[in-house]
Amino acid sequence: MAKMIFVNLPVSDLARSIAFYEAAGAVRDDRFADETAQCMTFSESIHVMLLTHEKFSTLTSRSMIDSRTSAQVLFALSEESRDAVNATAKAALAAGGSEVEPAEDHGFMFQRAIADPDGHGWALTWMDMAAFEQMQAARENASA
Repeated sequence: MAKMIFVNLPVSDLARSIAFYEAAGAVRDDRFADETAQCMTFSESIHVMLLTHEKFSTLTSRSMIDSRTSAQVLFALSEESRDAVNATAKAALAAGGSEVEPAEDHGFMFQRAIADPDGHGWALTWMDMAAFEQMQAARENASA
């Protein structure tokens, strides 16, 4: 079995968060859902568990941070193109997200930083690996 990642996020409004993640391209997996939790699937290996604060508190004795004012982690989600980054950002913003940093264009990589309604940060990212490898090769040749 391939390894999978399940990102567990505390959310203040489960329905609002479900709408945001659907807009960002995730699909509900109702096998892992009840009135306190909803699994949202981006791919066979990437899942986000949306958990009410009460449910999240049963999983850890550590305190929750205010993700609107503090950053504990930043998630990056790859997209197929610059246009896909922009389309996902537009849909996520319309579903209650916020843009937390200006778009970054590095030529070989394009990124938009958004936050979900609870302030959890996501970097929507496209990378042209061929252009990146050419850049790396040019650096190596210049330093040789």
